[in-house]
Amino acid sequence: MAQKSRATTMWEVAERAGVSQATVSLVLNNAPSNRVTDATRARVMATVHELGYRTNAFAKTLRSGESGIIGFISDEVASAPFAGKLLKGAQLLAWQNGHVILSVDTYNTAELEAAAIDMMLSYRVQGVVYATMYHRVVDLPLALRDVPTVVVNARDRAGLVSSVFPDEELGGYTATRTLIEAGHRRIAMINIQSPESDLPAGIGRLAGYRRALAEAGIDEDPSQLRFGTGVVEDGLELTADLMGQANRPTAIFCGNDRTAWGAYRALETLGLRAPTDCSIIGFDNQETIAPFLDPGLTTMELPYERMARRAVEILLNEADQKPSQNPIECSLISRGSVASAKVPA
Repeated sequence: MAQKSRATTMWEVAERAGVSQATVSLVLNNAPSNRVTDATRARVMATVHELGYRTNAFAKTLRSGESGIIGFISDEVASAPFAGKLLKGAQLLAWQNGHVILSVDTYNTAELEAAAIDMMLSYRVQGVVYATMYHRVVDLPLALRDVPTVVVNARDRAGLVSSVFPDEELGGYTATRTLIEAGHRRIAMINIQSPESDLPAGIGRLAGYRRALAEAGIDEDPSQLRFGTGVVEDGLELTADLMGQANRPTAIFCGNDRTAWGAYRALETLGLRAPTDCSIIGFDNQETIAPFLDPGLTTMELPYERMARRAVEILLNEADQKPSQNPIECSLISRGSVASAKVPA
């Protein structure tokens, strides 16, 4: 059985470098001191690397009250195929600023969430990113009221902490405006939720669609609006319904990429094709779908990494400021599913 290697001590570093333990401590903590010359600092650090010395992070936390750790608590973000970019964005910016991320997915389990928060607090995290897989309004756990927290891909209902979220309305506006600029005037929309739903994504994207039409002087036609649930089957059924009308649309804004996938399938079933017979634009830029449709889907990309980076910026630099609302612009990803309208509507 292999023996466990013994950790090098600060005393051994000091002895090898020919300095006191206090000097080693000053160097490792980057503390200003007239006692330590540049040459001594260099000799101590060379010895640290030579011996493979590691500082006791937990002991350092107890002394300073700062751990250098940022907590990341989410429902299913870390395990989601595309929302995981939230965690990536947080990790990259945290690392650039000398911090690390401690991440837990709670899978919407109250007991696991409570345990995760307790763990974060015991590690004395400098702040917490509280993230959700889809854009919604959340009630922040009471236990997080005592630690700097930023809500990401969601909005804090009480407005007690800063929230960072996609600018859904601007995204819907940009998507619809893209179709208008291609010459389309009979533009349908298949939303991803019912009119009664209070989820911000569908509300914002529909508002953006309506704003773009109004700005272009296009009267909204109720016959061109459909409400689904964001699944492929809805895109298939509702697109077939739209294309069966006498005044069928020349373009469709789909509220997400899965709906757009269903729209492609519906056109194919009808002997039609995007964008030759109907332009299609989606929302999400889901990497497992959008690039692989034929033609590739033009869509709005949710700004996961930028949202997470903004959240970490707030925790590191603006934690003592008033809570703020931070909408982040979605980017247009142009592929091949939008073409110029053949004839004016």
